[in-house]
Amino acid sequence: MTATASAELIAEIEAAVSGGSPERRVLMLRRLTHLLLSSAARLNENQMCIFDDILVRLMQHIEAQSLVQLSSTLSDLSPAPKQALGYLACHNEIAVAAPVLLRSQSLSDTALVAIASKLGRQHLLAISSRRALNEALTDALLKRGDIDVCRVLAKNAGAKFSESGYATIVATAELNKDIAESLGLRPDLPPAMLRELLSKATDAVRLQLLKSAPPKLRQSIREALDDIAAHVSKKASEPVVYSEAYARIVALNNSGKLNDSTVNRFALRREATNVIASLCVLSGAPIEAIEPLMEEKSCDGLIVACRASRLDWQTVLSIIRSRSVPQLSEQERACAKEKFEKLCLSVAQQTVRFGLLSKSATKPESTEKAFATAGAI
Repeated sequence: MTATASAELIAEIEAAVSGGSPERRVLMLRRLTHLLLSSAARLNENQMCIFDDILVRLMQHIEAQSLVQLSSTLSDLSPAPKQALGYLACHNEIAVAAPVLLRSQSLSDTALVAIASKLGRQHLLAISSRRALNEALTDALLKRGDIDVCRVLAKNAGAKFSESGYATIVATAELNKDIAESLGLRPDLPPAMLRELLSKATDAVRLQLLKSAPPKLRQSIREALDDIAAHVSKKASEPVVYSEAYARIVALNNSGKLNDSTVNRFALRREATNVIASLCVLSGAPIEAIEPLMEEKSCDGLIVACRASRLDWQTVLSIIRSRSVPQLSEQERACAKEKFEKLCLSVAQQTVRFGLLSKSATKPESTEKAFATAGAI
């Protein structure tokens, strides 16, 4: 391109921008793009900057529909005018922005992080589908992205994640089996994260991963599952430590805040440790007397402990329902309510005082005696 031709083209573009018709501006854009494509490899930095300035000024006066093809063209160009790429990448119309966001290698990681930090969902999805993403970029995407962004990133083999990024996406996978399956099949998933993922995954997801994983990864999954199973077994065999829960409940009681409402809330949340500690504090029974009652099929002993704790029936029913044993039938609930309402407070407290609750697991007649004394049965 001669200096004269360049000057003439610039003059035409200036005229098109300042007073030309939309059609003339589009024509100028096509001519300028053609000229750029034919000479990009020979342009020095200053010449590329001239093209860049002119392109941006022209694009600002052209409708989005006419910029889609330009975006697709510039996305594959290297070197490319950086200001023009930035303008296209940040365009509100995703049809204009997507080609550059998806494919351009001339957009720096810094620029992409900036875009991911301020633009909308469609732009985030487009960036998430790029062939390669570094950790800083995936962190930015996960910070603002929705479940669909997480899904795309989990499937993207070229995406690299930081430790916090993996923690974020693994937490999201707990509620989405598609993300869980995609993450579980990533060979770059750290062993600790694989174990975390599998520990929260459903049996269906675990089976699918074992079915879909290549041999080496399948072995890693099996080892992680074995480790999880061993940990669960060990935890189940360890006695529960109630010291912290007991201290919290005593503090609540001393401040006058340990009441039906508080205990009911513990039960609804299935906070068994807090429920047991509450019954101990309120009834005066030891931990070893109350704890087995939560696992008994019969709820008679629990009814005595709750009556001795001065709880109302709704709270008692919440505690009964919070147990891990099979739920009572409607008829059994009605019978339990009748027993509770007929049981005298003094009889229940005497049962606790004389240590009869601790015998209820092996000698059900201990609680039967309490109900009989109260005239309940």
